[in-house]
This record gives sequence, structure tokens and C-alpha cells, in this order.
Amino acid sequence: MKEQGGTALQKTEQIVLRKRTPKEKIKKLLQNYDLYLLLLPTLLYFLVFHYFPMYGVQIAFKNFNAASGILGSPWIGFDQFIRFFQSYQFWTVLKNTIGLALFEFAVFPIPIIMALLLNQLVNRRFKRIVQTVTYAPHFISVVVLVGMLYLFLSPRNGIINQVIALFGGDPIFFFGIPEWFKPLFVFSGVWQSLGWGMIIYLAALTSISPDLHEAAVMDGASKLKRIWHIDIPGILPTVIILLILNMGNLLNVGFEKVYLMQNSVNISSSEIIQTHVYKAGLLGAQFSYATAVGLFNSVINFILLIVVNQTAKKAGQNSLW
Repeated sequence: MKEQGGTALQKTEQIVLRKRTPKEKIKKLLQNYDLYLLLLPTLLYFLVFHYFPMYGVQIAFKNFNAASGILGSPWIGFDQFIRFFQSYQFWTVLKNTIGLALFEFAVFPIPIIMALLLNQLVNRRFKRIVQTVTYAPHFISVVVLVGMLYLFLSPRNGIINQVIALFGGDPIFFFGIPEWFKPLFVFSGVWQSLGWGMIIYLAALTSISPDLHEAAVMDGASKLKRIWHIDIPGILPTVIILLILNMGNLLNVGFEKVYLMQNSVNISSSEIIQTHVYKAGLLGAQFSYATAVGLFNSVINFILLIVVNQTAKKAGQNSLW
């Protein structure tokens, strides 16, 4: 009987693990054709706007000439990359990009902390008001946000400098001091994206069973202990996934906001890879060089994504794959 049972189990496993034939795959596809039709626009979007343009990445290894086209341009290998590594701007651009990226990474826990605190509020009306106030800045465009920064921080009539003058201080030209660029860029971004980031963590907190909190209260656990032992472990998988995604996008600091905040005075701390690519590629028409710099940035992000994902996987946490 045991041998028959073992044989039957092995046959069942073989049937489950057996690869489907092409006819079976087509039949399965036709059965769920409506789901695949819903997926089709998304696939087309990524193919047309993300994967097909990757064909042009090869100009990073060529001396691109628009008249000759991509295929007709001469192949020069890694010369454009070497040119970037040997340029006088390389270390400045890399230092500024990594500095801004690490500064933004350091404030990554702020939405988590705010979501944990907001989740403890008992007054639902006050909770909704806080959510609305923190979420509203997300809809402000980058251009408007930078304009607001210029108005508030103006050395002549900005409200911040008026407060400083009220306490006997001298006005500060914030946009003219390179050391102020990173704090202004990062904390204005936190103010704008705080509510959006909180929504994800608040949604994760709602999935935690209230029975766990009720049991903890009966055992005499304080709010701080309930946050530490129930809420944080409950949202940790979400935090890990978002952390991995952020690490994969670490050096993509953001072109628009940096370029709008940049001027000739603070350029020593505001020139990053994205602005360097824009100036070299579109303004200077150095298409091959700009593509090589952008590809270098993408490769670094890809390596970071792989390393962090594998680290999380080995640590027994959630991972992308």
C-alpha cells in the first residue's frame, strides 16, 4: 500500500510539474483573453516608451553622427566613458549626486514615523485633517514649489528672513550659499511627498489585526511597546519592498527640481549627473557622451538594486524576486 501510495504521489507531482504543451498554452490564453486585453495597454506602454528606446543606448559606444544614423556611426568602444571619468567635473558631479541621494535616503523613515504616530490618533476628524494637510502638497507642481521657495527665502522680503531679522539676525541668501542647497532640496521634498508616502504605510497598518492590540492592552503593554512589537513588524515587509525600490532609484535624484533651484552661485553643490547629462546632451549636442553618462548612472542603480534585493533575501525578508 505504501508503495502504491508513493507511486500515486509521484505521478501527481509529475502531472503538476509537467510543462504545458503549446496547444494547452494557447487554450489557456484564449480562456483568459479578456484579462490579457486589459494587460495589453500597459505592455505596449513599456515596450514603446521604455524598452524600444533602449536600442539607442548603443550610441554610448559610438561617435554618433545624426547624418550617418545610429548604425552608420563609427564604433569607439568605451572612449566616452573614459572621457567622463577623466573630466574635471567627474568627482564634483558624482559627489553631489551621491550626497543628495544619501541625504534623501536618510529621511526615508520620516513617512514611516508619521504614519505610526497618525495611526495612534483616536480622534478621526483630527486624523483626517492631518492627512489632508500633509497630502495636499503632493499636487503642487515642481515649478510652483521652487517658486514658493524663492518667495519664502528671499533675502529682501521673504518671510523666513523677516523672522530672522525680527530676532536681530542678518538676512541669509539661501540660494546663494552652496551648503544650503542640499537641506533645501531634501526637506522641501519631504514636505511635498510626506502625505503620499504615509498613505502606503497607513494602508499596511490597517491590515494588522486589531486582536493583537487588544491582547497587548490586556497584558498591560503601552502604546510605545505596541508600536514596537506589533505595528513595526506588521509593516516591515512593505518597508523592505519600498526600501529596495528606492535603492534601485537612488542616484536618480531628480532633474527638474535641481535644475530650477540651480544657479551660478550654488552650482558647486547642485551640479548632478542628470543636469550634467542635460547640458552635455541637449544644450551641447554631445549625444554619445550624454548617453554614456546616463548609462553609467543606470548601471550603478541596477547594481544597487541587485545587491540590496539579494541582501534582503538572504536576511529572510521580502524581496522583489
